[in-house]
Amino acid sequence: MSTTTTAEQRRFWILVIIVSISGFSQGMLLPLISAIFERDGISSALNGLNATGLYIGTLLVSPFMEAPLRKYGYKPVIVLGGIIVFLSLLMFPLWKNVVFWFILRLLIGIGDHALHFSTQTWITSTSKQQTLGRNIAIYGLSFSLGFAVGPLFAPLVNVHEGLPFIVSGLLCMSAWLLVFKLKNDYPEVMKGNVEAGSFLKRSKSTIAIAWIAFLGPFGYGFLESSLNAMYPVYALRNGLELTSVSMILAIFSTGGIISQLPLGMLSDKFGRQMVLPITYGGGAIAFWAASLVGNSVPFIMLTVFIAGVFVGSIFSLGISYMSDLTPKDLLPTGNLLCGIFFSIGSLTGPFTGGLFLEFVENVSYFLIISILFVVLFIVSLYGMKRKSIFI
Repeated sequence: MSTTTTAEQRRFWILVIIVSISGFSQGMLLPLISAIFERDGISSALNGLNATGLYIGTLLVSPFMEAPLRKYGYKPVIVLGGIIVFLSLLMFPLWKNVVFWFILRLLIGIGDHALHFSTQTWITSTSKQQTLGRNIAIYGLSFSLGFAVGPLFAPLVNVHEGLPFIVSGLLCMSAWLLVFKLKNDYPEVMKGNVEAGSFLKRSKSTIAIAWIAFLGPFGYGFLESSLNAMYPVYALRNGLELTSVSMILAIFSTGGIISQLPLGMLSDKFGRQMVLPITYGGGAIAFWAASLVGNSVPFIMLTVFIAGVFVGSIFSLGISYMSDLTPKDLLPTGNLLCGIFFSIGSLTGPFTGGLFLEFVENVSYFLIISILFVVLFIVSLYGMKRKSIFI
């Protein structure tokens, strides 16, 4: 094995570790802060609004991320993002205030986006075509595992309210130190007038080429936030126990974790354009089946697990598909847009779910998710026939 190959593998696994710790911190923060606010009597509306800070931070910083990455390279952006994340985590215990914690979540959204954008672009830019799906699947799997482990540390709040934040901050700092072992690298130089123009021009160029790939990140953002934020409200109103709801959400994540790597490798072999519509269609059928089983927890768990197997990987598959379609000099813009579409989906999911619960009665919440995947399935089939959204 050559020295170059060894260095590339070491870089890949360091980036994977960084992303897993980032997933851990996000997975811990969501239930932890919700539980603290609920215990303190903060309204559910304000609690939910506070949780949007992460996604708002991502959207606010997105247009400004690409220029420093191209100028200074991957490593400095990862270093800066890591500093923002672990310092913000360590500042939570200093002052328990709704506005202050919203600002910290906003900053974590900015820092996490810097981490994900840089690591994602670095991996997609340097992976060989025949292993791209596998590498992005491992990347997505590492984040998912971290996200799944995070909530297990939330009960540390019963020892001391600031302890989970401190533990998470120190873990993030430990992973961040690994970045200094990496040699800096830069994205490919842009070519042509459009690509070298403003962020909006580059975004238009990238969307024209790869719009169909952004359905995956949007759909996963909608699904993840909708399931975690609004399905528990629906389930509790319909007589399910909180323990059962937690098991249902956990089994969905398990399905996604199990299928992440196999689907990534299948997409390398048969093509993302073939695998993605199958995942959307399978998710639509599985969630439709879940809407028919009433309050039977075993059957809900079975159907939701199958749904997780199909659609738990659509974010990483979407990134891989975007990388297939996008020229290398536009990959930073493409990766940014993946994050933007994910954030838009994450903000849309709870809002749409809230309207559904407000105005629709005697209809399963899973039906709205099934309809989403029916739409994604139809649009993806239509998109295969068109190379550009503007043609």
